[in-house]
Amino acid sequence: MAQRPVVLVVGGGYVGLYTALRLQKKLSRGRAEVVVVDPQPHMTYQPFLPEAAAGSVEPRHVVVPLRRTLNRCRVITGAVTGVSHAERRARVVPIEGEAFDVSYDVLVMAAGSVARTLPIPGLAEHGIGFKNVGEAIYLRNHVLARLDAASSTDDPGVRRRALTFTFVGGGYAGIEAFAELEDMARYAIEHYYPRLSPADMRWVLVEATGRILPEVDLDMAAWTVKQLTARGMDVRLNTRLESVVDCVVELSDGDRFPSDTLVWTAGTKPNPVLAGTDLPLDERGRVVCEATLQVRGLDGAWAAGDLAAVPDVTKDDPGATTAPNAQHAVRQAKRLADNIVAVLEGRAPEPYRHAYVGSVASLGLHKGVAQVYGVKLKGWPAWAMHRAYHVSRVPTFNRKARVVADWALASVFRREVISLGQLQDPRREFVSAANTGRTGQLPPPRPEAPGTADEAEKAG
Repeated sequence: MAQRPVVLVVGGGYVGLYTALRLQKKLSRGRAEVVVVDPQPHMTYQPFLPEAAAGSVEPRHVVVPLRRTLNRCRVITGAVTGVSHAERRARVVPIEGEAFDVSYDVLVMAAGSVARTLPIPGLAEHGIGFKNVGEAIYLRNHVLARLDAASSTDDPGVRRRALTFTFVGGGYAGIEAFAELEDMARYAIEHYYPRLSPADMRWVLVEATGRILPEVDLDMAAWTVKQLTARGMDVRLNTRLESVVDCVVELSDGDRFPSDTLVWTAGTKPNPVLAGTDLPLDERGRVVCEATLQVRGLDGAWAAGDLAAVPDVTKDDPGATTAPNAQHAVRQAKRLADNIVAVLEGRAPEPYRHAYVGSVASLGLHKGVAQVYGVKLKGWPAWAMHRAYHVSRVPTFNRKARVVADWALASVFRREVISLGQLQDPRREFVSAANTGRTGQLPPPRPEAPGTADEAEKAG
């Protein structure tokens, strides 16, 4: 190994950020060079995305700038497209310019996961994901724009389609987004849309299994379904999405209805970048790891988070692996960084050990569900625990303070329910004006409401 080893961290999410942050703290200056590569210049704290979409938290406050936080690391904004660990070399494609190679001594594979989709007709054209802040902003604007569209027409068909919101996936991400956005839309209608009633809206959750929230006990999941249905929301269990062609949702139970909104939160899969590496993968496409977070059979390679199959030493089952969630990712990053430092100093790495303590979820303002260390909480106490836990986990004091300030202001002033449709396509008005000047003809007006998958990509 070189005198000044290079530690390459692939990914700037939970594992990547926390690992690099701890390495720059634990390693003295000049001890090693830490290089972080990620397509985005920031880390997204995903548990706050539902609240950002609902307007309870400013979207800028749920992202952590990598360059500012990792001030002693080299940050490359680009995508790693391949890794040859045998040659200790990674291929990087920057946001602009030619691809280049980065040589390293120690590899940390922390590229996380991507949305797991299915070949459902119309999904690519009309579906909206919910994994980054761009998608959260887009979805917020889209929902509010649908309220504007419904309030501005007397056509019952247009109104019915605009006010039907369909979500696919009953895990924590899906349930929180589903509940938070319904809560926001209900508030908006009650305060600012006199021509609409909350009863005009239809919120449909589609879940392929027989329950939601698999991380909590069945009674808590059933209670959550009861609370959602009491709000007039439609929860379809043991149901699959069959098609969404032309914004017409078709379900496996035979129901068929038009819906301008389809949000896909039906699980994740390891980042496809792993296919371009020589790292050992399991049958689910995850990197095979030892309990120490070292890649099995390879020297100088480490992995953690959603893309890693890490043995769960707290369970009796020898084949059990840790769940792909933020709770494990943050703690694995700490152990991973400490183990890298230990190996660099000639000490033995220690196994990662953490028993899952439970889960918390927000179901809208002052509403939640939680199960922590076997203690079950519902309603306001669970909602308060959700906020307290996640503000303690969001990186940097700066972001903690800003999130708390957002909550404090929201408790004093009315909720902001403004749709900034221009964000989805900011050049639209200028392009129209330029085309008018060239042809002398005024183009037909277009609403600012977002409505296509292409526009969602631009927003992201």
